[in-house]
Amino acid sequence: MKRFYTLTLAIAIVFTLIVSGSQAVFAAGLITGGPLPEDQHLEDPDPNGDDLREDRSDAAWITKWYGPEGNYQNNGGFATSAPIDLIEEGTGGALNQFSLSTLDGLLMTQDLDVEWGDDHGGTRAWTVFEIDPTDGNNMGRPDGDPAADSYPNNVDIYGVLVIDSPSDMQSVMSPAHDDYAQIWINGEKWYNNSRWTGAAQTILHDVEIDLQKGANVLVYRCGESGGSAYFNLHLDDATNAAVTVYPKDSTDQSSFFAEIQDIVVSVEPVGKLTTIWADIKRQ
Repeated sequence: MKRFYTLTLAIAIVFTLIVSGSQAVFAAGLITGGPLPEDQHLEDPDPNGDDLREDRSDAAWITKWYGPEGNYQNNGGFATSAPIDLIEEGTGGALNQFSLSTLDGLLMTQDLDVEWGDDHGGTRAWTVFEIDPTDGNNMGRPDGDPAADSYPNNVDIYGVLVIDSPSDMQSVMSPAHDDYAQIWINGEKWYNNSRWTGAAQTILHDVEIDLQKGANVLVYRCGESGGSAYFNLHLDDATNAAVTVYPKDSTDQSSFFAEIQDIVVSVEPVGKLTTIWADIKRQ
């Protein structure tokens, strides 16, 4: 009898461990260990299933972004466009998606339009635009292009943020997207996911990120094929209480750079930063 109870207890313990382990796999959407290594830049998170979806309707979603004044059109579907660096393509190699997510690269956008050609939206200047996080089609851009209506298909959108942090800190970002999302911060890629999240304020994953003291540049790209078209992002509450996110009050390119000028000059000059900042002050 003692042997029977011992065997029963052992089986119960093993079963408990299996169940609890399974719950940990399917309940935890937190991605850690970033940034992504180069061989995983285009790999989806694992696991990446429906069980990870979580409604975040009450979160403080970001509404203002800086980026090209219109979308990249006729992308051939997000699976086709995702591996292509559209920033590099549109700037003749002067910028790419990684360098855009640095202060040096961001400052270059003042004098560098994105030229995507007539088939893909034409030449795009950079500006501040605002989205509605509750809108499942907030990637629509009212720029006069019939393909950029309230229900956009086959487009890619880019949005840029500057996060001013009072110190080096670990934070959590939470993206919602339909369809393919990619996020870079400070010259490194932190998120890649080809799977839509289910709704405009629903997430599949929280992503642990590192912020440096001062200016942090975040680039968010979302590629869409058909159906709903949204991209949204929120930060964790502790980060929101500590940092300032830009664009804040600005409405266009010049006012955006005016409101970040204090954190720009507080950064050690790198590369062309000194020259570019001198140009800002002359404007």
